[in-house]
Amino acid sequence: MPTITSVKFMKGVIGDDEALDDGRAHIALIGRSNVGKSSVINSLTKQKGLAKTSSFPGRTQEVNLFLINKSFYLVDLPGYGYAKANEQGRDKLKKIIFWYLFNSHYKQKLVLLIIDAKVGLTNNDKEILRGLEERQKNILIVANKIDKIKNAVYLKKIQEIQKTVGIHKIIPYSAEKNTGVTELTEAIFKSLR
Repeated sequence: MPTITSVKFMKGVIGDDEALDDGRAHIALIGRSNVGKSSVINSLTKQKGLAKTSSFPGRTQEVNLFLINKSFYLVDLPGYGYAKANEQGRDKLKKIIFWYLFNSHYKQKLVLLIIDAKVGLTNNDKEILRGLEERQKNILIVANKIDKIKNAVYLKKIQEIQKTVGIHKIIPYSAEKNTGVTELTEAIFKSLR
């Protein structure tokens, strides 16, 4: 089974950078602010403080590169849709996201759209998903925070999400409880083949 054996934070970038062009594959993580992207990275890599988590939404302000197994990058993008940031701040982050995913020449082997399983897809999530589909990106939905859903409504929630995202695969995930880590790791390594 593929495993993550080494991980290193390389740098944060806000535009073209030689690190992004070094021939290594990119696995991008995108999601709205406070959806738990950093927690997903930490649980995947089994490194508690690797990606800085914060109860303050919008902490990630640049494209953060994490080198995995010295062979590919986890590319952590800023969160979108954070209502409390001023418009200028939101626009700046949106520009960075759109530049990297939609307007740059960088290709992603896989884009992990991380959503809050309890909330489902917001309008912002749907907008990003449409943009990714239009550009024919390889998309995987990571439904994080499943530990926050009551058992009685869990199946219904996952089915609702599946209906919204259509053909895209969903991995139910809990960074808190390490649920879905193996499945997500396998999906990432499969995309690199």
